[in-house]
Amino acid sequence: MKDFKNFINGDYVTNVSGRTYEKRNPVDNTLIGHVFEAGKPEVDAAVAAAKAALQGPWGQLSVVDRVAMLDAVANEINRRFDDFLQAEIADTGKPRSLASHIDIPRGAANFKIFADTIKNASTESFEMRTPDGKTARSYGVRTPRGVIAVVCPWNLPLLLMTWKVGPALACGNTVVVKPSEVTPGTATLLGEVMNKVGVPPGVYNVVNGFGMDSAGAFLTAHPEVNGITFTGETKTGTAIMKAAADGIRPVSLELGGKNAAVVFADCDFENAVNTVTRSVFENAGQVCLGTERVYVERPIFDKFVAALKVKASEMKPGRPMDADTKIGPLVSKIHQKKVLSYYAKAKEEGATIVFGGGVPDMPDDLKDGCWVQPTIWTGLPETATVVREEIFGPCCHIQPFDTEEEAVRLANNTKYGLATSIYTQDISRASRLATQIEVGLCWINSWFLRDLRTPFGGSKQSGIGREGGVHSLEFYTELRNVMIKY
Repeated sequence: MKDFKNFINGDYVTNVSGRTYEKRNPVDNTLIGHVFEAGKPEVDAAVAAAKAALQGPWGQLSVVDRVAMLDAVANEINRRFDDFLQAEIADTGKPRSLASHIDIPRGAANFKIFADTIKNASTESFEMRTPDGKTARSYGVRTPRGVIAVVCPWNLPLLLMTWKVGPALACGNTVVVKPSEVTPGTATLLGEVMNKVGVPPGVYNVVNGFGMDSAGAFLTAHPEVNGITFTGETKTGTAIMKAAADGIRPVSLELGGKNAAVVFADCDFENAVNTVTRSVFENAGQVCLGTERVYVERPIFDKFVAALKVKASEMKPGRPMDADTKIGPLVSKIHQKKVLSYYAKAKEEGATIVFGGGVPDMPDDLKDGCWVQPTIWTGLPETATVVREEIFGPCCHIQPFDTEEEAVRLANNTKYGLATSIYTQDISRASRLATQIEVGLCWINSWFLRDLRTPFGGSKQSGIGREGGVHSLEFYTELRNVMIKY
């Protein structure tokens, strides 16, 4: 049994209220420990500590010294790789092969990539003549925005948290992190790393809890928070925008998606099937960039559906540490209930269930876990619930199309605009579609391929702003103009 405490001003603390909630293992629903829910007193203390740290030793560090400290953070995460891996798996239930390949290495790399970015960031400098005939020079200076509230999702807890904490700290800010209530492990553990490498108290803080009437609401409404960055569902993003409007505080939001894959008949068929398999089923479909709508050109439609069915049948569920486990459970009983409700809705609305549609038959010791089957549907209209709404599970609907114009129309027929993937060997067509499909990210013959220097974010109701590389600096810094008259 483990207690998950809040991390405030360099110390692990409980709370004034004494309120805790259970943290359960999604693999078998066994009790892992209790999480101390942060109330308003704990959030106030964390924000005060973060604000004070801006004026303390952290605020006096040169960029070179700050970068060296963040490199040390990355190195310590890698040194404690197994500890972070165990925490990530306990939180999410995802297979070891996935967490060890993506979550922990990328979590550490986020500190290094943004340390390199801030070392090489530049601003404008211009010379001009003044009205009296003399010379003036104008240049830009980047300064930290201040205290940043980092509100994190549960699907990639370490990776998506450090994706925000890395640039925030690199730019000289301090942070208060609110991890998802169901995945407190790696955010809590990172506090030990911060202390180990000498990051000053108050620079990195963690408050645990829920959204409404809990840590999330108290943090995003706090008047001393200077900016809010959030990854999660659009409904929560809307609430955060409303809270941020009080005080005119900037937000960076990466929200929901109903991402489409567009597969043309001239694609590399094996690559398309293998890549769509990943984009639909990886991390049990709990990936914001994952695919839930697949549009396949009619000549290869039946062949593609049959091939994806075979791949789905090979997604063996099991314990995270088992080498042959291909898919883990969903993150919680609440999310399992939500996904299964969509499975039932698809059947009710007349879907042809190609594969799955329920709960897999698991061994007795795993039956109480948060399992659902990988699921494929066909035969639904574009107005169907499971075609319109984000499910966030290992499932997709496959629909045929006949023309390039129809494919674009279908892909854009959603309120979301996060990501898409296009499969074709006609690079001219791929380039055309990449500019016509209304998304923030487009992959051609690939998926989840990321250069961390490039912009990341969504269009329409999938978000506001861009992070990644120098684009993160636009949110995590204030750009000031200085004018010198000679």
